[in-house]
Amino acid sequence: MEKRHQKLDVWRDAMTLVEVIYRLTAAFPSDEKFGLTAQLRRAAVSVPSNIAEGAARTSRTEYVRFLSIARGSLAEIDTQIEIARRLGYLPSDRDIDETVQKVFARLNALIKRLSSPPQES
Repeated sequence: MEKRHQKLDVWRDAMTLVEVIYRLTAAFPSDEKFGLTAQLRRAAVSVPSNIAEGAARTSRTEYVRFLSIARGSLAEIDTQIEIARRLGYLPSDRDIDETVQKVFARLNALIKRLSSPPQES
């Protein structure tokens, strides 16, 4: 049985982002294992985890709060990717940038939709 969060495109995209981050960080220097590698992975896992936790909440306000936390983790990822590039650990990779932007856009759209007053029928 598919869970509520698994039906969300933003959650599926965030799960893809986790996979990409894990693959990219596998090539980082071993001395970054407890540094940038761990931070990037932790932030990546946080995005779909907070989307799922928010979707399981009973109020819109709580849901939006967890989506906002996910968005914050995504901003961390964006910054950490730039740091990795500046340190020479990552080449310019448009695919990862596009994936991050896609998740940002979908998160923002969902937050906006849930923050709007419910439509009357």
